[in-house]
Amino acid sequence: MYNERQEKILSILNDKGELQISELKDVFPEVSTMTLRRDLTLLENDGMLIRTYGGAVNIKKLASIYGEEDEYTLRAAENVEEKMAIAEKAKKFLDDGRSIFLDAGSTMMYFSRLIPDDHYSILTSGINIAMELTKKEKITIYQTGGQLNHNSLSATGPTATSILDIINIDTAFIAASGFSLENGFTVSNFFECELKKAVIKKAKKVIMLVDSSKVNKVLAFTFGQLSDLNILISDDKLPDQIAQEAIKSGVKVL
Repeated sequence: MYNERQEKILSILNDKGELQISELKDVFPEVSTMTLRRDLTLLENDGMLIRTYGGAVNIKKLASIYGEEDEYTLRAAENVEEKMAIAEKAKKFLDDGRSIFLDAGSTMMYFSRLIPDDHYSILTSGINIAMELTKKEKITIYQTGGQLNHNSLSATGPTATSILDIINIDTAFIAASGFSLENGFTVSNFFECELKKAVIKKAKKVIMLVDSSKVNKVLAFTFGQLSDLNILISDDKLPDQIAQEAIKSGVKVL
């Protein structure tokens, strides 16, 4: 999957926990700094590390710094290939609407990196996603206000929901922490649940991005059912029963 140099970078990072570009230059003196930066960017996009100023840090190292309660960092390192595949599938639906809602979550972060620098108007509840989108000059970014959830990096609550009174959404890309046929799409946070429900009600088109690891996980609050969706995007491990039930509900499954 990676070339010999990139594999060596991962090996060093696994051993040391973190590294600097200057250290990599000592290991690869014949390779330009720009190429090494591109290597780190590629590995970050694949969920193998997190870039820092002048270098990179191993995700496990970062989790040990912030503690086991840093759920976002831990989730971002899970099912990376599936999340990236889902993001690639979702990309083709960007032209369906210029006014877009992007939910919070690690899958949405991968998706946000694939959005072209075009004249989109994007509302997001994910503070890290808003920061990622600032790299693209043509996109107009709106951030929901409200209470910050440290584990999901989402801003929710009454303030966040109230912005939907004045903003229109053509296409909403939604994420879920769990799904079952009996309980629908679920999350653990009440305010996140309320925001997702309001977005689903407001949007002209609703696209759910959920990897198969979320299937048969049930959390405290239900915000939607298959019948609320227009499109369900998952990976190739999605159980046939789920796909068939979605199709029965008039949902396109990818």
